[in-house]
Amino acid sequence: MQLDKPAGQVVSTPPAGRPAEPDTKETRVTVRLPFDDLVDLLVAIFQRGGCSAPVAAILGRNMAEAERDGATSHGIFRVAGYLGSLASGWVDGQVEQVVEDVAPGFLRVDGRNGFALPALAAARDRLVAKARDNGIALLAIRNSHHFSALWPDVEPFAREGLIAIEMVNSMASVVPHGGTRKVFGTNPLGFAAPRGSNDPLVFDQASSAIANGDVQIAAREGHALPPGYGVDRAGSPTTDPRAVLEGGALLPFGGHKGSSIAMMMEIMAAALAGGNFSFEVDFSAHPGAATPHSAQTLILIDPDRGASGSFAARMEVLVAELRAAGQERLPGDRRYANRRAAMALGVPLRVADLAQLRALS
Repeated sequence: MQLDKPAGQVVSTPPAGRPAEPDTKETRVTVRLPFDDLVDLLVAIFQRGGCSAPVAAILGRNMAEAERDGATSHGIFRVAGYLGSLASGWVDGQVEQVVEDVAPGFLRVDGRNGFALPALAAARDRLVAKARDNGIALLAIRNSHHFSALWPDVEPFAREGLIAIEMVNSMASVVPHGGTRKVFGTNPLGFAAPRGSNDPLVFDQASSAIANGDVQIAAREGHALPPGYGVDRAGSPTTDPRAVLEGGALLPFGGHKGSSIAMMMEIMAAALAGGNFSFEVDFSAHPGAATPHSAQTLILIDPDRGASGSFAARMEVLVAELRAAGQERLPGDRRYANRRAAMALGVPLRVADLAQLRALS
């Protein structure tokens, strides 16, 4: 298949604006930084980069949480993309979003070309109240930029006893099953379910075979991709991450199954929320921009309105069976373990990355 290079194609973006470098002993030297210190650094960077204080606070904490929990493809690695989008005028870091109450169980937010995380924060309390009142509530955010992982969005709701489902589309980087050019984004799905006093079950997965950020990290560190993850600009299978990023494309996971889920994300995020489809995102006139200008939909469910028995008790029956079947690690377990270690010892950062963050702040 011959692939077109769509406007807005993201290429490998080194963390904090540094050139790509090989994975060597020197580049792997790490230090531990207290979590709150990392938050402060990132907040200062985003304010200096053009965000208002409230927006910078939300972005900084979110990114620090991703780095703390070991989700490095959505941690400080993305500083350069955020700053590039701000500096190029592609995104507005100062805007205040408008929350629209359109039905008893339905909220909309016009992101006004700002970031999605402040839009979610602006609607959060009202969304939770609607879910409590109605048993279910939906939030549709349009005209916004989501550039983070989804689990930080949904996990807090599960800790309040709610089931949360989030659907986001992105920018064209995935070829639909049987297709010849990019149409879908990596189009992730986030899901979180409460477990009473235990940590929630949380997963966050792309509908592509691999997340775009992980491809960029593989390119930076000189790692090959597994077979079946991507194609080059000529449409030929490749394990070279740079060939995927430089005119190539990702493949959906599971062939037609992942492709169908990616399509559902386009419908539930872009079409339902009134945002751009992934193939409509075009930041070619904004050099350095990296954030997709798309949409997202979040659904909250109060499980206590469901089955007559205890939802928490039923969850533990399922978890016990998964454990008995040999599944040692549940969705979210690795992040929770990383979180505990980072909060006790500090967030691990490469020395060069920390120096660059301090320079940017």
